[in-house]
Amino acid sequence: MRIELPEKKKLVYEMSIPIRWGDMDAMGHVNNTTYFRYLETGRIDWLGSIGCQPSPEGEGMVIVNAFCSFYRQLEYPGDVLLKMYASDPKGSSFESWATMERPDNPGVIYAAGGATTVWVDFKAQKSRPLPDWLRPHLE
Repeated sequence: MRIELPEKKKLVYEMSIPIRWGDMDAMGHVNNTTYFRYLETGRIDWLGSIGCQPSPEGEGMVIVNAFCSFYRQLEYPGDVLLKMYASDPKGSSFESWATMERPDNPGVIYAAGGATTVWVDFKAQKSRPLPDWLRPHLE
């Protein structure tokens, strides 16, 4: 199965993540659960870069669906170049996508994943409309 990124996606963030020795499993490659950590790291760093620090006292994003497809094995040592995209902003949600490459093998996608992301009021535990300040980062 190949993940097709939507045509109207916006590159919102890029970062390099070092592959740690402990990221590997007994088979000698990065464990599948670690890819979700890489996706999370990219989302959280992106949020920080746009001035949106997660706070349980206010509003912010939650993930309601997450997925990842694995195309090639990532192995230690090395780095992961994570490219994060956003698409399909709606009333209270948007889609986030990411591709994972190795900087020493540019253009080759090792994994791709994403999440459906919903803006919520954490105390009320209810969705809220995406804030006006956030929309330019998604469109």
